[in-house]
Amino acid sequence: MIEQSVQCNPCKKILLVDDEEGYVSVLSKRLVKRNFEVRTALSGSEAIRIVRSQSFDLAVVDLKMDDMSGIEVLKAFKAMDPRMPVIILTGHGSETAAREGIAFGAFDYLIKPCDLSDLIAAIRDACEEQCAE
Repeated sequence: MIEQSVQCNPCKKILLVDDEEGYVSVLSKRLVKRNFEVRTALSGSEAIRIVRSQSFDLAVVDLKMDDMSGIEVLKAFKAMDPRMPVIILTGHGSETAAREGIAFGAFDYLIKPCDLSDLIAAIRDACEEQCAE
């Protein structure tokens, strides 16, 4: 019997969740240029509706949004798809809350605005960890 090695596909399909439309638009375009497939949601409730209908390799979620917090979105995502890594983005001064997100299963948190290279590194780290499981 020939043993087949299963290769893990790199994260390509990303959901960006942030209520700042301009920020999401710019970040989405920058990630698409780097060969990621990106879907955006401008609220937590929209993001939850999207995840109910399709799967993603990873989500990047803002901590502070108008309709619900990033922690609430994280909890919902983990209930729907426990294996999907979630990276929390937080504004300056919310590091304590972002650490709380780690306690609820977030892979990592980054301070906004973050360097694109830092976000891509966190995405790759999350996907490599998921592949190792």
